[in-house]
Amino acid sequence: MMHPAEDAAGLGGPRGRSEAGPRPLRIGTRGSPLALVQARMAAGALARTRAVSLVVVETAADRVRDRPLAELGGKALWTRELDRALLSGAIDLAVHSLKDVEAELADGIALAAVLARADPRDRLVGARSIEALAPGARVGTSSPRRAAQLRHRRPDVAVVPLRGNVGTRIEKVRAGAVDATFLAAAGLDRLGLDVGLALDLEAWLPAVAQGAIAVTARAGDPEALAAAEALDHAETRAAVAAERALLRALGGSCHTAVAAHARHLSGRLVLSAELYSPCGRERVRAERAGPAAEAEAVGRALGEAIRAEATPAMRTALGGIA
Repeated sequence: MMHPAEDAAGLGGPRGRSEAGPRPLRIGTRGSPLALVQARMAAGALARTRAVSLVVVETAADRVRDRPLAELGGKALWTRELDRALLSGAIDLAVHSLKDVEAELADGIALAAVLARADPRDRLVGARSIEALAPGARVGTSSPRRAAQLRHRRPDVAVVPLRGNVGTRIEKVRAGAVDATFLAAAGLDRLGLDVGLALDLEAWLPAVAQGAIAVTARAGDPEALAAAEALDHAETRAAVAAERALLRALGGSCHTAVAAHARHLSGRLVLSAELYSPCGRERVRAERAGPAAEAEAVGRALGEAIRAEATPAMRTALGGIA
């Protein structure tokens, strides 16, 4: 289901454009508060040179909120309807949290731009630290990665399913439904919410591409691709290319617990990654560096190395691409 959200004037589009000028670029987005903030970030940058409008597209993940995504089909639930809207010509561009975009894009869909990355860390909401969680504390998350990381660090706490938008999850903690939860720092910052403890990036790796915003387009739409190119941030694109290549090389499903982060250091790209068994007891962690121009090769090599070290328990969660 699609709904027009805002026109070019509401986004600060160029004034005085003649009727013969280019039609507005239609930018698709989910309707959550965070999705709209991110879409407006992309639309605002595009509106400096081009009329734009936002179109809200409801996704399956928005409609079903009482079950973990892994049970419903994984990340594709966030993106499938937006991909369909692109391919049908109903919208020209779509804006996503890149961590929610599958490692293999759907046929006909191109990654047109990656905006500059925000804080990639997780924040713990509801406790001063992971160590400060009481034994038996109920920590809400439906992320296989976060669940495995927590079980690895604190096998004495209880992981309980928790879904919903950012505000819903914060309210669940405040209401005592769970003792704590994890949220992405980038999303909290974009919503202006100063809550939670930012977890150390070396000790607690984030999801692949966390903190980055993706703009997708039809692969055969040169007008939309050219417009989005102005938003692309080269350093962020290289970093997330390495992380996503790692994910493709590992393979896996929506149940696979993978964490990764690439950073630019002294002119090179350094990629750190972890693979956990579903229970969190077993972990393989490794790191690889290489030229930023060879980002995908760096990610692929590290993914293959970690997969080779995977234990039998980890291999049960590896298979198709996640």
